[in-house]
Amino acid sequence: MIRLLYISTAREPVTPEMLADILRTSRRNNVAVGVTGLLIVGGRRFLQALEGPPEAIFATYDRIARDPRHFAVVQLARDTIVERQFPDWAMGSQAGRTAGVDADVSAAVAALIAPITDPSLRGYFSGFAGRQAAA
Repeated sequence: MIRLLYISTAREPVTPEMLADILRTSRRNNVAVGVTGLLIVGGRRFLQALEGPPEAIFATYDRIARDPRHFAVVQLARDTIVERQFPDWAMGSQAGRTAGVDADVSAAVAALIAPITDPSLRGYFSGFAGRQAAA
């Protein structure tokens, strides 16, 4: 099993409707292939961790990288894992600040990542949330 972490930028502002569509599709697809993970959205930036069988993760990541709704898809980490950090989430999520909405993304992300035992993974998500909260 592997975990892949990536960051990307949306071509357009992320609306609640767009995020709902992404999550609905991701959850359906992920359940079918045994992928779990967490998606954090801040402004136009996405930070996502995917966990599962290597072939499912690579296929999912390739599909994400080809999605025209975003660009600058960069893998931050890819590790072999023994245990999932998101075993019950077909795709957990947290939206951060969006135009006209003042959300405390740091507190919300902190609650989501509290059970994560991998310090590096916690650092990526808490750092991302901190930068989004400061924006």
